[in-house]
Amino acid sequence: MKAVTLTDVIQKECKNKKFVQRFQHELLINEIAKLVVQLRQNASLTQCALAKKAGTTQPVIARLESGSDTRIPSLELLARLAVAANARLKIAVY
Repeated sequence: MKAVTLTDVIQKECKNKKFVQRFQHELLINEIAKLVVQLRQNASLTQCALAKKAGTTQPVIARLESGSDTRIPSLELLARLAVAANARLKIAVY
């Protein structure tokens, strides 16, 4: 039997399109936060070191990692972070 996730239920049952959009926006921000932490840790970098190599600031990295920033980072910033951590940026839709 396939597990049913909260995301599955919301997408299927919720009729409020604004709510669904906001929920998906929050999921994306949380996923980016986890990925930035993983990227930085895999490269054995501090927030300051990653920021410096990517041409940004430590507070930007901290906001991305915390998931508290409601803005979705640009592809340019994500690409710079990947290069700074010697990683590849791959975007997928599923």
